[in-house]
Formats: sequence, structure tokens, C-alpha cells
Amino acid sequence: MANTTILPLDAGLTALTRAIVDTESVSGNESLLADRVETTLRSASHLEVIRDGDTVIARTHAGRAERVILAGHLDTVPVANNLPSSLEVVEGEERLIGRGACDMKGGVAVFLALACALDNPRHDLTWIFYDHEEVDASLNSLTRLARERPELLEADFAILGEPSNGGVEAGCKGTLRVRLTAQGVAAHSGRAWIGKNAIHGLVGALTRLAEYVPKDVEIDGLLYRECLNAVAIEGGIATNVIPDRASMLVNYRFAPNVTEAEALAHVEEVFAGLDLEIEVTDSSGGALPGLTRPAARDFLAALGDDVSVEAKQGWTDVARFSALGTPAVNFGPGDPLLAHTDGEFIPTAALTKCYESLERFLR
Repeated sequence: MANTTILPLDAGLTALTRAIVDTESVSGNESLLADRVETTLRSASHLEVIRDGDTVIARTHAGRAERVILAGHLDTVPVANNLPSSLEVVEGEERLIGRGACDMKGGVAVFLALACALDNPRHDLTWIFYDHEEVDASLNSLTRLARERPELLEADFAILGEPSNGGVEAGCKGTLRVRLTAQGVAAHSGRAWIGKNAIHGLVGALTRLAEYVPKDVEIDGLLYRECLNAVAIEGGIATNVIPDRASMLVNYRFAPNVTEAEALAHVEEVFAGLDLEIEVTDSSGGALPGLTRPAARDFLAALGDDVSVEAKQGWTDVARFSALGTPAVNFGPGDPLLAHTDGEFIPTAALTKCYESLERFLR
């Protein structure tokens, strides 16, 4: 390990989070933070610690009936003059400001503190601190673990520490991206009649999208709202040339009870009859909420009636656990709307509240 400095567990959650935030770990540069997390976890004798690349896994082996995974990513999006971290008080609320404070080093700090403190947990626990979440899915270390060491991801329930404002966001929608391409014939724009405008060839698809009515799907009492939208258009090589090719990227966010194959079939049906090529550029299935599992019910009971439970409308790594048969939820401190913003922050009180909620469930 390049750096064996233990993180300040005994200094409180705010100081611990600051130390993690100030250890810069933009995607691809997680090694230093992974070293510090590994060293800190190895100080706890009740944990088996495994290093896999820049992912650190810690497990208990207490012989409990169920195993729960708690996972958080170490990486952040690029720094934007928001490191080192700072503290300020706004209208009586203390805030820790800095890249990753919200997404999701606050959650990492809570998980790390709990991992080291809980030497006699209610369930056996697997703590996963992983790399490359903020970049292409093929680089995400959970993809590698699922392929090469799936036994490390086996559990009865999983909690992903993504910021959720201290509420529970169960499951997640799937996502499918397709590129629709129209072919034309290039010509001088002053003699357009001898060409065929490929951009105009996208009009039919745009019309169908404008008229499309997405479904709302209820699963286990949670409402997942589907979406089908154009998200990018490309075409044209010069302002005096009729374009011979134009393409449009379409994103379909589908309910978690829909398979990837069914999602693609639906998109093909929406654009059937149009003279367009359809190419899949990205596809990931969703995750069912799984809130009826015993560990999930225990989790919700420990949080209490005042905690909101909603469907996750975006896509997160809970889908990776769901694909392995493990129901998962998003639960972490911080406002997800602040993620990736230059002024990213987390209220320090949110760290304590998240820690106490998880401790009630796990101890």
C-alpha cells in the first residue's frame, strides 16, 4: 500500500468525512483512498479484509442466518476548485463542502465507521468500498466482481449508500439507449431537389416521441414512472450541404419488471414502419424493490415510520445486486440533487442521522 495512514475514526463523523473528501479520488485515481480505507478496516479484528484492485471488501463471519451488503463507491467526478473541503454554517445548519461530500463520501464515512464499530452485528455483513462508479459501466469494479468473484456479492439484502436525503429509494428503473439513424443523399443546399435530407428523415421519430404517453407502473406499492425521450441529435457536415446521414439518441427508462429484451422490443414497436436503422448503444436492467424480504422488512422497521420510502426513478448499482438475486435499496446521507455540482455539500447532521439509523438495523 502506498499510504498506510489510518483514517481518523475516533475524531467523529465530520472529521472522518473531511479526511475522506480531502483524499482526492477522481475516477481512475482511487488507489490512495483505497489504501487508507484498507488500513483502517484492518485495524478492526472482527473483519476479514480483501483487496481486489482498488476495491476493498470487509466481511464478518458470525454465523448469522442472513447476510447484508453495504456498498459505497470511492471515486468522484472531476474536481472543480472544490477541494480541500471546508465547513460553513448556513441558517444554523453546519455544512461540509467539497467534491464528493454528497456523492458519496459522506455515505462512505458512515459505512466505514460502522464497519469498524459493529463487532457483534445482527446479520453477517459485507462492506464493499469500490472504484470506477462514475465512469463507463465496463470499468465499474462491481462488474468485475460479479464476473470474477460473484461469491463476494452473495447476500440476502443490499444497501447502496448513494445520497437519498436519508429516505429509502427502493430498486431502480432500467435504462436503454438506442441510436436511430436516417440515411439520405448528399447535395448542394441550393439544389436540394437532387438530394435527400437525412435530418428530415428523423421527423417521423420525433413526432412519435412527442405523442408518446409513458406508463406508470406500481410494484410493491411503489410507483415507477417510465420515460422515453430523445436526448441527442447529430447530422450535417456544412451549412451548404444537404446531409446524407443523421442520427438521434433515444433513452428509454423502464420499470424494473420489464426485461431488457422487452424494453428493446417496445422501442422497436414505437418506431416500427419508419425508414430508420436502430442500434443499441447501452442497456442495463432495473432492480425490483424486494421490500418483502425479511432483512428488508427489518431495515424499514428499524428506520421507523417517519422515513420516506419511494421508487428510485434513476439507475444505480442496486441493479447489479438485483441481477444476482439480491434485492437492494439506496439509502445514504445527502441531497442527490447536489451530486456533481460545484457547490456540493452535505449537512453534518445528516451523517449522524444516517449512522444512527443504520446502527439500529445492524447492531
